[in-house]
Amino acid sequence: MNAAVVVVAVLAAYLLAYRFYSRFLSQRVFGLARDEPVPSREQEDGIDYVPTKLHVLWGHHYTSIAGAAPIVGPALAVIWGWLPALVWVVLGTIFMGAVHDFGALVISLRNRGRSIADIAAGVISARARTLFLLIICVLIWIVLAVFAYIIATLFVQFPSAIFPINVQILVALALGWLVYRLRVPILLPSLVGFGILLGAVFLGERAVQALPSLAGISVLTWTVLLLVYSFVSSVLPVRVLLQPRDYLNSHQLILALLLLGAGIFVLRPEIVAPALNLSPEGSPPLLPFLFITIACGAISGFHGLVSSGTTSKQIGRMPDARPIGYGGMLGEGTLGLLAVMATTAGFVSAQEWWAHYGSWGAASGLGTKLGAFVNGGARFSGALGLPLETGKTLIAVMVIAFAATSLDTGARIQRLIIAELAEAWNLKPLANRYVASATGILAALLLATTQAGGKGGLMLWPLFGTTNQLVAGITLLVISLWLRRSGRPYLYTFVPMLFISVVTFVAMLGEVGTHLGAGNWLLAASGSAILVLYVWILGEGVAAFSKRPPGPVRAPVA
Repeated sequence: MNAAVVVVAVLAAYLLAYRFYSRFLSQRVFGLARDEPVPSREQEDGIDYVPTKLHVLWGHHYTSIAGAAPIVGPALAVIWGWLPALVWVVLGTIFMGAVHDFGALVISLRNRGRSIADIAAGVISARARTLFLLIICVLIWIVLAVFAYIIATLFVQFPSAIFPINVQILVALALGWLVYRLRVPILLPSLVGFGILLGAVFLGERAVQALPSLAGISVLTWTVLLLVYSFVSSVLPVRVLLQPRDYLNSHQLILALLLLGAGIFVLRPEIVAPALNLSPEGSPPLLPFLFITIACGAISGFHGLVSSGTTSKQIGRMPDARPIGYGGMLGEGTLGLLAVMATTAGFVSAQEWWAHYGSWGAASGLGTKLGAFVNGGARFSGALGLPLETGKTLIAVMVIAFAATSLDTGARIQRLIIAELAEAWNLKPLANRYVASATGILAALLLATTQAGGKGGLMLWPLFGTTNQLVAGITLLVISLWLRRSGRPYLYTFVPMLFISVVTFVAMLGEVGTHLGAGNWLLAASGSAILVLYVWILGEGVAAFSKRPPGPVRAPVA
């Protein structure tokens, strides 16, 4: 199968989905109106609630959800063959992930920008909110520790990426100052800043040669520095760093996607991986683990946290929810598509692919998966005349920038979630944004440093996929209940909720059993605790379906 043909077919499906299905959801299911009030204007505070133009916020939202996960998941799932991975990326994105993200964004907008967990108090119960917040805290805790480790590992593996990433932060600060202090229109300075960033990419190797000590910084040191940076970023007003840097990232993302896509059309490579490979050595079964391995490239609970945690507080007008919520997920589905292509058609031969994906153990390492994507992407961009090493640096910078955006957004979400828990438990000092952020970052730092090299988060990483999808299932449950109680059609979120909840429940049971059999008591106990919380919330959700108060449901005032 030719990769270019596959890419054209999938992109056509995404365009049709946005044109017809997202419009149906907007008009018939969610009933968006142009003159609806939005939290960013009603509760503007200059820190989290900030009205933002569509193109700027789209860049923030897209790069926040498009971290390393939509690359890592498909890069591993192709071990079962390219066809199952591709089908799940496409169908999952159109009918589940984009609906999930869009729905979480809309109901947060209609509940004063509150998080999806806080809204659960209004549609299920206050107890369900607390349980949901606890699950989210665990999920973000793992994300912070592991994403910091991923970026640190990539810095060590590709030291030429260190210079451009740091240049990007400085350029973003300057961009934020120009746009929000001096009121300079954002487009021109962002393009100039992006040009500076591209120049820094080409100078990455020279920077390492000039400062060889950069290549000698350890993974642990980078992990600590990254978490400290995340604390600073999470307490700053979004206009200072988060928005301008993510806007720059969106330029970089679009360029990288164009380079990869154009490279595929010029090279027209054949997919050398098998369409189906049902029994890889040492792997779990294809069903249900395909739906857990590929999360962010199809549907992800983390996206609902971004939609209701940061994005809903910045939307300037209600109709923007459609291109940001549904359209943003289609963009991530495109990244998932290219990840599948890079790790199946980016290899020169089938023998090379089998050498990389011969067994689950060989393919499942984080460095191995990201390396396959970087190398495959560099081969595609090389078809356009870009030198191989420069192509690797460019792709590595893209991956690191996305992971860093998710790290920053995750730190901000964790701060908001801890503050919501503090309000629920009447712990007012913990609701302070500095205290809440420091609590989340210190917890992640403690987890990261429990093992040598800052890789302590990997102890709980096997639970990330299932926990993430459980959060997606609960989010869809809350959306479905909110729609039903508001007298709106809810089957379009309820059916995906049933599917993802069942497959994830089965997968979590299987994981707990595996960990018990292997004597891994930490993972077994943690997985069991999360599963108990999930079943508890689900039970209360089922009971809530029997109640139907009139009118739309609003989250209670904290």
